[in-house]
Amino acid sequence: MSDAGVIAKVPVLDVRGLTRRYLLGDVAIDALRGVDLALAEGEFVVLLGPSGSGKSTLLNIVGGLDAPDGGEVRYRGAPLDFDDARALTAYRRDHVGFVFQFYNLMPSLTARENVALVTDIAEDPMEPEEALALVGLGARLDHFPSQLSGGEQQRVAIARAVARRPDVLLCDEPTGALDCATGRVVLDVLARVNRELGSTTAVITHNAVIAGMADRVIRFVDGRVVGDARNEVPVPVSELRW
Repeated sequence: MSDAGVIAKVPVLDVRGLTRRYLLGDVAIDALRGVDLALAEGEFVVLLGPSGSGKSTLLNIVGGLDAPDGGEVRYRGAPLDFDDARALTAYRRDHVGFVFQFYNLMPSLTARENVALVTDIAEDPMEPEEALALVGLGARLDHFPSQLSGGEQQRVAIARAVARRPDVLLCDEPTGALDCATGRVVLDVLARVNRELGSTTAVITHNAVIAGMADRVIRFVDGRVVGDARNEVPVPVSELRW
């Protein structure tokens, strides 16, 4: 069949020539050195590489938390304006969910109340109860963080991130503080969110085992993309061991 007349889908996120340099005293650190990549609708992508390879810097920039020194980030074809603080705030609020290694829950609030912190400011959110049910915590709504295990706290953090129905879910070492068994539970939740909500999901890790579950694996070394490959048959989360 001819490709004439076929319109290619615009990537959800499209990064071109991204650079970022930090100064530590008199020493310049090039965290990103001309990174190009694109994330498609509904993909589950693992960004794999050692600590210091630029993965977290990239996530912070595409999530609107940091600004590049050079290059461009486009969200659904429109460039992010890193000089417009109001537009970046709206972008983060309306389109992006974040999950970090540390849960950042409010200790004085219940699981339900921690999720409600974001649903109160979203345009079309899930109810906190719905988001917590999605991550398997429907019976723990009124528990405080101190009453939850580390894996349960991370699932509350995921519920908080997805309750706004984000187009993009960015996860920075979400299992870094968890043992293997608990980490698999968290990864299974992320895979379920990706399937059921269709959020384009990017998971940063230095753990090569986790890469097996992804649709696609992008490898980073020294601020550069050095590999980009698809898993023909992703590994079920239940089979991951580290």
